[in-house]
Amino acid sequence: MKIAVIGRGNVGGGLARLWEQAGHDVSVFGRDGGDASDADAVVVAVPSGSIAEALGKVSGIAGKVTIDATNAFGGRNEQFESLAHEVKSIVGGPTAKSFTTNFAAIYDEIPSQRVRPSNLYAAEDGAVAATEQLTRDAGYDPVTVGGLDMARALEDHIGLVFAISRAATGGPFFYRIARPGEL
Repeated sequence: MKIAVIGRGNVGGGLARLWEQAGHDVSVFGRDGGDASDADAVVVAVPSGSIAEALGKVSGIAGKVTIDATNAFGGRNEQFESLAHEVKSIVGGPTAKSFTTNFAAIYDEIPSQRVRPSNLYAAEDGAVAATEQLTRDAGYDPVTVGGLDMARALEDHIGLVFAISRAATGGPFFYRIARPGEL
């Protein structure tokens, strides 16, 4: 798959490395933007307050399958139900919210886990296949929380994730969601 990652930080850069290792053709765009015309999927991993600006510097994104991997640390445009809805309003293609409840600081430790960690996502039907494939290729098992109407719930979930990190685990952690007998 050809993937255009918008954002070179911990999340965008880290996911790009994981997908390159899995054999994908990945282009990573920073503040200068670029051309994503040949991409099969676009991943947005920029500060939440700069979504419109970042996407405005990338050409060839109209109608693409898009995965929003932003968290609301830099604020949010409250005109939209979620950050993913803001992304969708610009790109216009099938959209998913994913990779927001995992710690980029421990991406390199994914392969050494006893079982594959989980990755929560919310997606429109047209974005499910790409989101699940890229989740697996990053080393996670995909766990759906429903359609894009659940994107805001994932964005709001990050507060709980950080509370667990501070109080219960003393730092970044993996999580696994499985039915009884699946481990």
